[in-house]
Amino acid sequence: MHTPLLRKLVLLVLGMFAFAFALVPLYDVFCDITGLNGKVELKAAEASEEQDLARKVDVSFTTHTQGKAPFKVQAATYQVTVTPGTLTEVSFTAENLSGDARIMQAIPSVSPGKAAKYLHKLACFCFDQQSMKAHQKMAFTLRFYVDTELPTGIGELTLAYTLYDITDRNAANQNFPTHPTTKQLGDFSRAAVGRDYAHSIQVAVYQQIRGLSHG
Repeated sequence: MHTPLLRKLVLLVLGMFAFAFALVPLYDVFCDITGLNGKVELKAAEASEEQDLARKVDVSFTTHTQGKAPFKVQAATYQVTVTPGTLTEVSFTAENLSGDARIMQAIPSVSPGKAAKYLHKLACFCFDQQSMKAHQKMAFTLRFYVDTELPTGIGELTLAYTLYDITDRNAANQNFPTHPTTKQLGDFSRAAVGRDYAHSIQVAVYQQIRGLSHG
């Protein structure tokens, strides 16, 4: 007598799984179109062939750590004024504040969000994981330019970096194979977010099934 109910529950579980795994690529597409959350490309861009010498844009830099990540990253200058299309270099210093070797991953974002697709980086410490010894200091160079197509109403940009300690994540991921089609940023990948979210849905659905079966 419970066969129809079990059949519905199985379909519900399959639907939830499909929805969970679809969220990450759908979010990527939506961000690419809208510039939501100031999401930027995490790969090197090509140099611009055009310049807008009649225009100036102020670009500021800021960093903050996620959780208890023991890192300090600071730009040599808080703000630079650039000409759209002109390649600009800014020096950064990074330090591991802990007494242990750690791995840092910096994730960039741009505000206002709609300007994210107009800031192009040719070299950035955010492109790779940064392995740092205890109390080690490192120097990096950011090379970027602002696109000449930046809307004229935008005269100021802020490039922010969120610093993550991915040491433990890397150690854990070595024990789990990654699907070959997964887009990777080292071991810190968007797919990891999708897997965590999917797992939370799986647990919730499983708990609901248990509740129904024992109710």
